[in-house]
Amino acid sequence: MFTSPPIIETPRLRLREHRLSDKADHIAMWADERVTRFIGGEPRAPDVSWGKFLSAAGLWPVMGYGYWVFADKVTDKLIGMGGLSYFARGILELEGQPEAGWAFDADHWGGGLATEAMGAVLAWADAYLDAAEVRCIIEPGHGASERVAAKLGFVPIGESDVLAEVVNIYARVRGG
Repeated sequence: MFTSPPIIETPRLRLREHRLSDKADHIAMWADERVTRFIGGEPRAPDVSWGKFLSAAGLWPVMGYGYWVFADKVTDKLIGMGGLSYFARGILELEGQPEAGWAFDADHWGGGLATEAMGAVLAWADAYLDAAEVRCIIEPGHGASERVAAKLGFVPIGESDVLAEVVNIYARVRGG
């Protein structure tokens, strides 16, 4: 079982562990209403953002998988984060399945970085996790994330209104 994230490098990114030095970039990213429009709906206060950062880092020793910081490969600066989670959201279709999630600083949208990062995450999952599927949720209308999910092999399997907003639920079979 992995207790910390392995470093994974892609052509443009370094997927790595969370660091205290990432705090300011993380808080700034989640204070941007463009980033949170489809993830929670409103900018996050610094204390909420920091708590979620620590929670994401804490997935690894508990679950054996978790979130990575998506860092620019040249500067090592946090420009996004994501990976696999278990957040006990109360959505039946997510129970017992790793849940994929990703987000990038709005200045880094549109260049294929989410597909690049999550392609690496899912390749790692296929190699190291005993999971037949990975699932994700996306708010309706979030076209960019819907396109990323499709490129990664996710297909729609339903929707849920357990959270404050309706979300679409997607699944990707191992090796998908």
